[in-house]
Amino acid sequence: MTTETTETSTVVIVGAGVAGLTLGNLLLRKGIDCVILEKRGREYVEQRQRAGVIDTRAARMFREWGLEDRVIGGVPFDPVLNFRIDGEDRPLTLTPDHHGDGRFCPQQVLVRNLIDVFVADGGDLRFDAEDVTPHDIADEASPHVRYRDATGSPRTIHCEFVAGCDGDHGVSRTAIPDGILTRYSHDYGFVWLTALAEVPPRHQTLMALHPRGFAGQFGRGPHASRFYLQCSPDSSLSEWPDERIRDELETRFGEPVAARGRIISRQLVPLRGVVHSPMRHGRLYLLGDAAHIVPPMSAKGMNLALHDAELLANAIVHHQENDRDTTLLDAYSPTCLRHVWNYQAFATWWTELIHSAGDASYRGDFHHHLARADLARLYESGTANRLLSEFMAGLN
Repeated sequence: MTTETTETSTVVIVGAGVAGLTLGNLLLRKGIDCVILEKRGREYVEQRQRAGVIDTRAARMFREWGLEDRVIGGVPFDPVLNFRIDGEDRPLTLTPDHHGDGRFCPQQVLVRNLIDVFVADGGDLRFDAEDVTPHDIADEASPHVRYRDATGSPRTIHCEFVAGCDGDHGVSRTAIPDGILTRYSHDYGFVWLTALAEVPPRHQTLMALHPRGFAGQFGRGPHASRFYLQCSPDSSLSEWPDERIRDELETRFGEPVAARGRIISRQLVPLRGVVHSPMRHGRLYLLGDAAHIVPPMSAKGMNLALHDAELLANAIVHHQENDRDTTLLDAYSPTCLRHVWNYQAFATWWTELIHSAGDASYRGDFHHHLARADLARLYESGTANRLLSEFMAGLN
């Protein structure tokens, strides 16, 4: 008979993504013990391909916590959005003062750096944790997390706080009883076909607005690119062999793709916005994709996760250092949600503008002309350009 191991920790963090690893590193720097549980193995987590932009606010956060030199990698954010509109190059230069700290940083690079720092500084990170389940999260006296370790042995960790950082399909949110959370969602009505290919990027980003739909090329290092094609919601991968993807990219970009390299992987991604409210139940706090999803067009998903992590870290530190004062913990959900809805508003406007400006069939001719007028204003109006620059930099 296998004996269950019981232990204690101030915080149990479920999920070793950007939110969980950032929270763990911030707590570790303040001497607060925590355990990170991750159901996948380390190799899988470090190689998981995701897009990533570290905005100015997030870069400032890492610097203020003394982690900038050890964590932030990637290419400095160039304050130019490289558009091809109807086959013509139309770069949009953003107000440059707001982008000094931003980085194009693939999420796996940030995750790898966060893992290295956490482990090197003595953090407790446990991969291959199966059947992770939070219990008694509404009871301040006895929250705990049960799981089976890599050997299959049952373990229980008693804690003061549980941080649910395990994504939209994780177990943390399902631990909250029915009727507590409200789910708000918006389906944008199309999907992106994403394809990772061995094609050197022409620019770090290149976006095409075309009557057949949006297309994008985003650099993934010097020798690879992630391509995006706007498709109808009923599309299937079987309809998109390699040659069709390459031909469609060339049509929408209005020029040959620089190199027809091997396509490594592809998937269809529905564009949607989701918010779960509140982001807390008892001693369980939701972070990142477990609480909210923004469409990738806005490049804000990773930065929202980083914002959540810092807010919760500050709240826990304040609780531990100020006679268990719960002021910041009580404010966590409303403070996060104000920020989340602000970014959802930007993401909705930006996503619909870019897609309507190209594909008139997406929302109709009226919205197509509205989007073209909005787009022209970004080129012509200093005020409109500055506001877009501030959102891109994460200053709002």
